[in-house]
Amino acid sequence: MRSLPLPLALTARLTPVIVLACAGWALSSGPSDPGKTAAAGDTQKSRSESSEAESSAPPSTAVTKTYGAAPAPCTSVAAKTVSSLVPAAKTAGKEIPSTDTSLRRTCSWNALKGYEYRWLDVSFELLESDEAAATSYEDRTTEKDGGGAVPGLGDEGYSVVNLTTEDKQQTREGTVVARVANALVVVTYNGSDFESKKAPSTDEINKGAIRAAKEAVASLRAAAVN
Repeated sequence: MRSLPLPLALTARLTPVIVLACAGWALSSGPSDPGKTAAAGDTQKSRSESSEAESSAPPSTAVTKTYGAAPAPCTSVAAKTVSSLVPAAKTAGKEIPSTDTSLRRTCSWNALKGYEYRWLDVSFELLESDEAAATSYEDRTTEKDGGGAVPGLGDEGYSVVNLTTEDKQQTREGTVVARVANALVVVTYNGSDFESKKAPSTDEINKGAIRAAKEAVASLRAAAVN
């Protein structure tokens, strides 16, 4: 038998190797595993659905706070008003210590003139939102039932007067609560006569508390503008 020339012999030997290599490449590059294909499709679908959900979700609304800090309460009521409501009191008043003055501040005036005693408190309380302040306002006015609305006082205002008697001594106290946006203005005004054991009239206490509350609300609004 005649031997093949060298190039032809080499070709004959390499041909099976090339064929097998091509077959191996075809197998390795053929259709992927159906399970993997499905998983990839599910992942892509999940990302698409997540993107659609995010785009269709309503935008978050930031809570706007009209009042971010409580104003100085001792300057919220005019000196002449303090002298009228609390005779003989120091008009500068005394601020009551608070755990957080940015959220709550209170000023107090009290004095005894002869046998007549008067006490006035003015407080500013700040909440996180108008809704939170409205809820607190409703709770307070429900707790102190028996009063009525005060038209034109803040966004909403309420006044109530109560009479208490202890050891035959009467004390009449008025409370006014006003809401202005996310802030509450709370005024407490009371009085007693230690000679007659009688209390001031309901009209005097109610009008005095409302007068102080109106000035405090005006002071709060002025502080927001400035």
